[in-house]
Amino acid sequence: MNTQESISTPYYMCDESLLRANLEILDYVQKQSGAKIILALKGFAMWSTFPLVKQYLRGCTCSGLHEALLAREEFAKEDKNLEVHTYSPAFKDEDIDEIARISNHIVFNSPTQLFKYCDRVKKINPHVNLSLRINPEQSSSPKDIYNPCGLYSRLGTTLANFDERVLEHIDGLNFHALCEQDVDALEDVLVAFEEKFSKYFKNMKYINFGGGHHITKKGYDVDKLIKIIKEFITKYDVEVYLEPGEAVGWQTGVLVSSVLDIVHNGIDIAILDTSAEAHMPDTLAMPYRAMVRRSGEAGEKKHTYRFGGNTCLAGDIMGDYSFDKPLYVGDKVIFEDQIHYTFVKNTTFNGIKLPSLVILREDKTLDVIKEFGYQDYRNRLS
Repeated sequence: MNTQESISTPYYMCDESLLRANLEILDYVQKQSGAKIILALKGFAMWSTFPLVKQYLRGCTCSGLHEALLAREEFAKEDKNLEVHTYSPAFKDEDIDEIARISNHIVFNSPTQLFKYCDRVKKINPHVNLSLRINPEQSSSPKDIYNPCGLYSRLGTTLANFDERVLEHIDGLNFHALCEQDVDALEDVLVAFEEKFSKYFKNMKYINFGGGHHITKKGYDVDKLIKIIKEFITKYDVEVYLEPGEAVGWQTGVLVSSVLDIVHNGIDIAILDTSAEAHMPDTLAMPYRAMVRRSGEAGEKKHTYRFGGNTCLAGDIMGDYSFDKPLYVGDKVIFEDQIHYTFVKNTTFNGIKLPSLVILREDKTLDVIKEFGYQDYRNRLS
C-alpha cells in the first residue's frame, strides 16, 4: 500500500473527500437555482477523478479540439445527458468538423467565425447548439492577464461589433468576465450585460455566465448567487449555465516536494525538486505567493528560507518562508492548493521531471495515477 513517505516527490495529490465537498456545494447551487454547472477543463482536467465529478456536474466546457475530445471520451461518453461545450477564440478548418461531431454546444467568438462555420457544423450535427461569446466590457478582474474584458481584448464580441444577423443562427449567448471572484462582481457584470444585450434575449434557449465564480471559497455568498440566477431565469425564461474551473479544484490538494540542497547567499536558500516556472506557473504569472504548510512569512518564525526551483531559470523562485525548526536535505515541503490551474499548465522546461499525479481516496488509501519520465519530455520535442 502506498504511503506519502513511499511516493517519490514531486507529486500533486488530490484529496477525493475535499473534491466531493466542493462538488456538493456546486450541486446545491444547481438544485436550488435551476442552473447547470459544467466543468471548465482549462482549470481542472484530472480525468481520473471524472467518475466522481460527473455524479454532480452536467458536462464540460472545452477550449478547442483536444479538450473536447477529452470531455467526450472521459466524461460524457456513456451518458447522453452530459454535455460538451466547445469554444475557441478562432476555430481552424482542420478541427471544426470533428468538433461539430463531438460537441453539444459550439461557442463562436465573433460573428465572422459564426457565419463562416454555422452551416457547416449544422450539416454535420443538426442537433448542435450554437452561441456567440459576448464581451460586456465590464470586469473587476484582479489582474490584466486574466481580464477577458480588458482594453483591446480579443475575447468576445462587443456591442459595437454585434451583428444582428447572428440571431438567425444562435441558440444562446455567453459571457466570461470573472477571475476567482465573488457574487458581487457577477452582479456588476450582469448589469452591463443586460443593459447592452437583453434586447437580444428573446427566443434564446440559454445564457452562459462563464467561469471565474469562486463558489466554493469560504465566505462566498452562495444564497445570493442562487437568488440572482433564479431571478434571471424567471425574467428571461432561459436556461443558465456556469462553467467554473477553480471552484471545482479549489483547495482540494497539494504539491509535495523535497529539499535537495540548502545554500547561503545573503539568505538561506532551499533548492527543491519542483519548480515554480514548470510546475506552479500561476505563482509567477498571476503572481501570487503559494501557501506552504506549517510556514509563516519571512522573519515571522525563527528560520527563514527562500525556496528555489531545480531549473536554470534565475527567477524560478517560490518565495520566502519561515519555520519554527530548521530545514534539512530530504525534508518534505508541501505547497497548498495546487490542483487547479497547475498541472493543466505545467511544462517540462529544462527537462525537469513532471510531478506524479496521486489521489487520496475517501477511504484514505493513496493511488498513484500517473508517473512521468524521460519519454514525456522527449516526445514533446523532435
